[in-house]
Amino acid sequence: MTATQVRATGDQVETLLSELAAISDAGTRAKAEELVRLLVELYGSALGKVMEIVTESEAADVLRRLTADDLVAGLLAVHDLHPLSTEERVRAALDGVRPYLGTHAGGVELLEVGAEGVVRLRLEGTCHGCPSSLVTVRTAIERAVVEAAPEVLRVDVDGMVDAVGSSLLQVGLRPPPGPCPVPEGAGS
Repeated sequence: MTATQVRATGDQVETLLSELAAISDAGTRAKAEELVRLLVELYGSALGKVMEIVTESEAADVLRRLTADDLVAGLLAVHDLHPLSTEERVRAALDGVRPYLGTHAGGVELLEVGAEGVVRLRLEGTCHGCPSSLVTVRTAIERAVVEAAPEVLRVDVDGMVDAVGSSLLQVGLRPPPGPCPVPEGAGS
């Protein structure tokens, strides 16, 4: 399963959970929610046992391979079993995207990984005033961070909003065809 498929499955699960919450029969809704909770707990416990066995066996290569797999790494993070902290995984993701950033923005500095799931970054470099490059850079950074740490809810890039917002051209609606209306008081 690819990272995109994993995200799509996660979105589908969220949709189904929302639909479950909307079931009008409280008894049926409670049973369905309990079923989901028990299944997640069961699979999380089994995954925890696998990680325990791998760690106790000192099978570093197996552990490395498990954490390198997007699907397994995502599930480890969801169940709080990933051997690397969120900050370590975010730093690794940024290290992986830095070579690409060199051609656009120069670099990125990790400022904070907040407990509420927000990662704060600062761009370093000389690509100021180039909105399309900034958006490309932001997209690349966000994708790398969320793939490495799916528990991250938001990525804030300091100065990003101002840099992009100040360069936008405001375009209004085209006037209707026909003679140009004369404003009141003009031409008298």
